[in-house]
Amino acid sequence: MGINFGNLDATVPTPTEVVPAPAGISLNLEKNTVLDLSKASPGLTEAILAAGWDVARAGTDVDLDISVFLLNAEGKITGLQDVIFYNNKTAPGVTLTGDNRTGAGEGDDEQIILKLNEVPSSIQRIVACVTIDKAIERRQTFGMVDNSYVRLVNKANDQELVRFNLKGDYSTDTAIVFAELVRSGSDWAFHAIGEGKQGDLNAIASLYQ
Repeated sequence: MGINFGNLDATVPTPTEVVPAPAGISLNLEKNTVLDLSKASPGLTEAILAAGWDVARAGTDVDLDISVFLLNAEGKITGLQDVIFYNNKTAPGVTLTGDNRTGAGEGDDEQIILKLNEVPSSIQRIVACVTIDKAIERRQTFGMVDNSYVRLVNKANDQELVRFNLKGDYSTDTAIVFAELVRSGSDWAFHAIGEGKQGDLNAIASLYQ
């Protein structure tokens, strides 16, 4: 079953679908491209949505937080239960595992476990966002963060399926709508967005209310 791109937000241009990489090889996506996961990893039921970044060169710790918004067919959240973040870490099929406050260390800084077959059928899109905690108070932006990325991993075999490295000038932005998973029946697709925003988590949530 193909993905219906008509489900996407009308403000986002229709993305370009990419051909899955050979088995065992991760695919690097560009902004506004999409990968049909039913083709890239048939039978995928449990995945890790992970984000990472490097400590700012200036030596000041920047606390980035990953969150996801669980959207219905109208592209809306219906309440706090549809926002997974550091103060609300679980929903059916979705679990935030922790909160790295500095970006220090190798590998992923934050991860969300997705049990796709347990996500309620009313949820049609899972939007991943990364925000800077207390950005205005600390006068911090994504211009102070290096090597930001989001990736999707098949939890069953720890195989990275797709990665989206953030590129471009986000020096005035305090939040990034990184990517989303889009449902079509029992299938899902990974859509790389990379849209910068000026605001906190509440401001991003208001986009989907």
